[in-house]
Amino acid sequence: MSTEPAASLRQRLRAALPGAMRSRDRVAVAALRATLAAIENAEAVDGSALAGASLAIEDSPAGAGAADVARRALTEEQVESIVRAERDERLSAADDYERAGRADHAERLRREAEILAAHLLPVPD
Repeated sequence: MSTEPAASLRQRLRAALPGAMRSRDRVAVAALRATLAAIENAEAVDGSALAGASLAIEDSPAGAGAADVARRALTEEQVESIVRAERDERLSAADDYERAGRADHAERLRREAEILAAHLLPVPD
C-alpha cells in the first residue's frame, strides 16, 4: 500500500468540477461535490486527539491556531476506496428507488455512479 498523499484521483475529480459547472450538468456537479466532500471528511481528525483535554478555560490553548490539529493524509488507495464506496452507495440507492417505483430518482443516481466510475481506474483481474 502506498504511503504518499493521494492526489491524482482527487485532482481528476476537482478538474472535472468546473467543466460540469460550466455545462450546467447538475447531476455531475452533485456527484463530484458530494464525493470530494466525502474525501475531505475522511481526512478530518476524529476528535480522539482532543478527547483527554480539559474543558477548563485556564487549560485551553490560546492564540490563533493553537488548537489546530493536522488533517490525515489519505493514500491513493484510500481515496479510491471512498470513491468506489460513493459509487456503490448510489447504485444501491438506485435499486431501492427502482423497487419503490421512482425510476426518475433511480436514473439520476445511476448517472451519478457512472460519472464517478469514469474517474476510477479499472481494477486489474
